[in-house]
Amino acid sequence: MDILFLAHRAPFPPDRGDRIRSFNILKYLSQRARVHLVAFVDDDAVITDEHRALVDECVLIRRTKSQLRAVAEALAKQRPVSLTAFADREFGRAVKDIVARRRIDAVYAFSGQMAQYIPDAGPIAIMDFVDLDSAKFAAYAQDARAPMRWMMRREARLLARYEQAVAARVSASLFVSAAEAALLPGSRALENGIDTVFYDPALAVPVASRHPLIVFTGQMDYRPNVDAVSWFARSVLPLIPDARFAIVGRAPTAAVRALAAANVTVTGEVADVRGWLAAADVVVAPLQLARGVQNKVLEAMAMARPVVASAGAAEGVDHAGTIHIASDARDYADRVTALIRDPSGAAALGRAAREQVIARYGWEARLAPLNDLLGLAGAGRVG
Repeated sequence: MDILFLAHRAPFPPDRGDRIRSFNILKYLSQRARVHLVAFVDDDAVITDEHRALVDECVLIRRTKSQLRAVAEALAKQRPVSLTAFADREFGRAVKDIVARRRIDAVYAFSGQMAQYIPDAGPIAIMDFVDLDSAKFAAYAQDARAPMRWMMRREARLLARYEQAVAARVSASLFVSAAEAALLPGSRALENGIDTVFYDPALAVPVASRHPLIVFTGQMDYRPNVDAVSWFARSVLPLIPDARFAIVGRAPTAAVRALAAANVTVTGEVADVRGWLAAADVVVAPLQLARGVQNKVLEAMAMARPVVASAGAAEGVDHAGTIHIASDARDYADRVTALIRDPSGAAALGRAAREQVIARYGWEARLAPLNDLLGLAGAGRVG
């Protein structure tokens, strides 16, 4: 079986939320079929021989279109900016070339921006929206100021129309959680998993800390993460005596870097996030805008750490009560402080969280529905 895999960002290395999902799906498919990858590539992509060995063809195209040009095209063509930003003739030619040369049995499009490259007729088409982008932009619009409020509302409206049209013409529409899938009728959930062999506390060397350590992990130029750590550092941390807050993740924005202080560490990119997670007395996920299953929560649970999360960050995770949910600043501070003061109870909560992740979130089990959706035969790759 030959599968054409389209991605808005090359799934290498698997070190951020979307790439972790796309990499593991690509890996799963490559064990069962011949995969032909066409993807945009960012400056931080690291492509190894091991990665290339997963696919029969690997066409990587660098994005060069500026945001200003994407906006101008979107306004002129009455299209969402999210789509014009990824509209690229070279990418389209690469897709047509593979379809012309190969007998493609199925297309797997990862992220809504890739729907524009799905052939109009022919093979089975699976659209992995991951999250519902129209709902995300609608949420952004709620606290945006003019003229950005108008742009966000426009994006949400046009994307909602586009998402519905795409869902009507593909074989299946997938989302990262049941809550996201419910927003687009006829869709289904394909949940994220976690590599519990890699995220094992027994394999990590904790970073040194002389004070109680609270850790947040994530891509630090992603707006929901920026908003979350800014709010926590300013509104929650002052309520927790003698604690230190570590913001761990690549590409911190100027707003994130400005949070650095005697009790706040902004690490930037780290070689291995497990050392910071292993050192954490508590891991927090205070996201106010959270969509789908949060990898940061699964990773902390797999590392047997106690987690305090917002309702939104915990919504897509089947945690069976093994993480604590907090609401306002006082609630966060009280829950974090209680865990810091009760290390044995915190450790027991962390162990229970790891057991839940092992039982519930292995990648093989999470991705098994793809066998029926794509008509995959077995686990052995066709040579």
